Amino acid sequence: MALHTIDSLVLRVAKALEKAGASNDMALSTARSLVAAEAQGMGSHGLSRVGQYASHLRSGRVNGAAVPAIRAERGAGVLIDADEGLAFPACELAVQEAIARAREYAIGFAGVTRSHHFGVAALHLEAAAEAGMVAFAFSNSPAAMPAPGGTRALFGTNPIAVVFPRRDGTAVSIDLSLSEVARGKLMVAAREGRDIPLGWALDKDGKPTTDPKAGLDGMMCPAGGVKGAMLALMVELLCVSLTGAAFGFEADSFFSAEGNRPHIGHVFLAIDPSALAGNEVYFERVETLMEAMLADEEVRIPGARRAQLAARSAANGVEVPDSVIQELDG
Repeated sequence: MALHTIDSLVLRVAKALEKAGASNDMALSTARSLVAAEAQGMGSHGLSRVGQYASHLRSGRVNGAAVPAIRAERGAGVLIDADEGLAFPACELAVQEAIARAREYAIGFAGVTRSHHFGVAALHLEAAAEAGMVAFAFSNSPAAMPAPGGTRALFGTNPIAVVFPRRDGTAVSIDLSLSEVARGKLMVAAREGRDIPLGWALDKDGKPTTDPKAGLDGMMCPAGGVKGAMLALMVELLCVSLTGAAFGFEADSFFSAEGNRPHIGHVFLAIDPSALAGNEVYFERVETLMEAMLADEEVRIPGARRAQLAARSAANGVEVPDSVIQELDG
């Protein structure tokens, strides 16, 4: 285990992805996001994904030469075609477009179609928060959860994120998947040979399991039961019906090197507070709630821990097992 600078890790990851067939722009965009996730303590969506993405590039599940482009636009809305590549370049373009349109129209909506796994949802919104925008991110994903009463995986774990910028200090940043836990946690547990708690996953027969491999072959439990499943349905429709992307049950698992190009969809929404009640009112209302929350000593603002870890990693480096570095350099 050793400390590595963020810049050195980005170069290592980008080199590994280029070796697997990604263009330089795609590799760098993806590397920045994966290393940022690792630096913020989210290993399930960090360097552990490099091998998965590389295998998809090599098998043809990802178009390594993809260049995202605007397919349709009108006023505050825009649709980005990811061109079957890794998601990150298309997501960068989508967030930039959402911010620009929010400046002009008060709100900006950017959909992404024909895409791939987009990593940590909240990371895409950091640029919006820096621009003073309230912003949302949604994505569907390969089927991993049943509909209420169902016996087969139909909805993805379908992450949701939102950021609320603050006048001073770290933005409020909420990021969650709609399964009881992110599916990436099962992947990490399976790799490390650890059991998972009951209530995280079901096996292929719909029975609760503590075996992460059985859970990966089966289904995830929705967060909050029926309520979580209904939110997953909402995200599925939002990310697919407005973009023309594939539903989760039409996309093969991300956890297999072989399979179809997933063609999933993402949605980004940016809102300019200055166009509504105004920035002064916005910041006063946000801070009033934050102060009320922090009056309880055990309460922590969502996103604060991730920001602290990111700052520490930027200053001191990211601790990475030697075996992971060897895999990247192999």
